Amino acid sequence: MPIPLEPPLRRRPPLWPIPLLWTLGLGLWGLSRQHSVWRDEAATWQVARRSVGEIWHMLGQVDAVHGLYYLLMHALFECFGPGTTTLRLPSVLAMAVAAACVTVIGGRLAGAWAGLAGGLAFGLLPAVQFYLQEGRPYALIAAGAGISTLLLVTVLDGRGRAVHWAAYGGTVAVCGLLNWLSLLILPAHLATLLWTRARRGTWTRWAVAAVTAVVAVLPLILFSRRQSDQVSWIPPLTWHMLIGPAVLLAIGGLGALLDRPRAGRLSVAAVGLPLLAVPQLGLVGLSLVRPLFLDRYVLFSMLGLALLIGTALGTAVRAVRPRFPRSSAWLVPVVVVVAVVALLPQSMAKRSPASRVDDVMAVAADVRRLKQSGDAVVFIPAARRDTALVCPDDFAGLRDIALAQSPVASGTLKGEEAAPARIRGAMLAQRRILLVTDVPAVARPVSAERDKMKTAVLKEHFRVVADVQVRGRRVTAYERLGAADNSA
Repeated sequence: MPIPLEPPLRRRPPLWPIPLLWTLGLGLWGLSRQHSVWRDEAATWQVARRSVGEIWHMLGQVDAVHGLYYLLMHALFECFGPGTTTLRLPSVLAMAVAAACVTVIGGRLAGAWAGLAGGLAFGLLPAVQFYLQEGRPYALIAAGAGISTLLLVTVLDGRGRAVHWAAYGGTVAVCGLLNWLSLLILPAHLATLLWTRARRGTWTRWAVAAVTAVVAVLPLILFSRRQSDQVSWIPPLTWHMLIGPAVLLAIGGLGALLDRPRAGRLSVAAVGLPLLAVPQLGLVGLSLVRPLFLDRYVLFSMLGLALLIGTALGTAVRAVRPRFPRSSAWLVPVVVVVAVVALLPQSMAKRSPASRVDDVMAVAADVRRLKQSGDAVVFIPAARRDTALVCPDDFAGLRDIALAQSPVASGTLKGEEAAPARIRGAMLAQRRILLVTDVPAVARPVSAERDKMKTAVLKEHFRVVADVQVRGRRVTAYERLGAADNSA
């Protein structure tokens, strides 16, 4: 006869506010990252400042996969103004909701301590801490995955109604519209249904909700495939890229074993292990067809890992309670404190500008300092124009001589540049040019014809008079050879 886990949760005060506030506090800690914004967030920043019509025009050319997120951030920027708080606070709130979902799910399936430990552990996971303060949609998807999984557990637990299925399908659809790779949660939930041997009626309702969600997202999937060049930079899958997922799956497997998994029983193992493993393996499979393997695309799988970690700690509490009834209550708090201390250097590092590839804002201040009246500016590659788009005041007075059509007019993120010959002529007509580019450590080899030409002109006809490298970006002031003598 199974030993009861703990008194029913309804007799206890709700525990989900604790991980929610805990994760919220972790997210607000160092939220501005010393007022730095990196290139991915810069895309959100510049697009959110466009009008709805301009955003819609852009989505027809690029980044349709993030369209819903851009429209949401546009509304927030309109209400609260652009800034690092407005940019990142939605992610903080979303992760806090996800932590609360982990707590409720774990509490229902494995007891109060398992739920509390899982919710607290979720906010400490390194991947979660990274995207907790990221102005991109991945935290929102994690929240949606948490809500949809909680809804699925509710119906499998016999508490569900038609409204729960409608909410489930709607939540999965919204996540898919934020990034259609989040639909990998459906095969994870399918595995849970198989594990728990769900009834035929449950299968039917789940299939209807899942198909409805997929149909809602299908137009975006088909349309975004036309913009597949945007992910052409993702490297092919290699064995070393699989080390991280393999470690996560091993940890998750150990946690599942502690849950004493049995087929036909709704448990944390039946929910958490598929949620952790299936999206990871699914993305690996997709990446064998086309390189797509980026951990952020399946960030929501960390919900499964947190559930399994929480279950392991809950099992430990139950194991020590008979011998140490009073001390057992301190086990989870002590483990959390130890984890916080152990992860403190990494947590602080993730809240520094150095945690990202670059900082588009830091170099803008140097542009303001180095620029002179009549100077021109060029960008290598053209995507480094994001600095000027995020900090236009610092570039006031500089002429972007390579730009033929602005990002807004062209419906792109970086604008359309003129033909190489025209850019060459414009550069040779300048006395001084500021070059904004990447530092050598993170710069990719110059491949575009325009960028090769820009580099060649600067090398042959100009000399460096100032060079500043800061937080992954570089601004170099060039003066035309002989210009100083002519001015004298």
